Amino acid sequence: MGTHATLTVPTPERMSRLGRELAAMLRPGDLVLLSGELGAGKTTLTRGLGEGLGVRGAVTSPTFVIARVHPSLVGGPALVHVDAYRLGGGLDEMEDLDLDVSLPESVVVVEWGEGKVEELSEARLEVRIERALGGSAPEDDLDPRRVVLTGLGARWDGVDLTALAGG
Repeated sequence: MGTHATLTVPTPERMSRLGRELAAMLRPGDLVLLSGELGAGKTTLTRGLGEGLGVRGAVTSPTFVIARVHPSLVGGPALVHVDAYRLGGGLDEMEDLDLDVSLPESVVVVEWGEGKVEELSEARLEVRIERALGGSAPEDDLDPRRVVLTGLGARWDGVDLTALAGG
């Protein structure tokens, strides 16, 4: 069944902090599936994750490279940031990317991964970011976000996602 939590995240700063707090819960081999429309805050959240994991390199949207590896500077797992938007074949294509890093030893964050990467791991954390007010104009970028976290698989049993920063 898994565990889950819904948080309201009022500002990009809080979104980044949520990423840092989430990083503290992650372990090598974890798969995080991020969904949300363009500009919802996926990259902001991932940037916070990267800070929390202590990885090298600025986390930017990997749109043009499909996947980017950020090695750890602190002896922890690398962060593999994947944009699956143009990954047609899902898992096989992921393996073809030859990421010179072992996915089981890394934290893998996938944007636009629904329907493509679920088979990478039975256990995964799904993070859906929605605009709380439903707007989509550029000025809505500062609107609060609703973040729905769902932990699936045995890995997430008993993990209290509600402990993360909301509000």
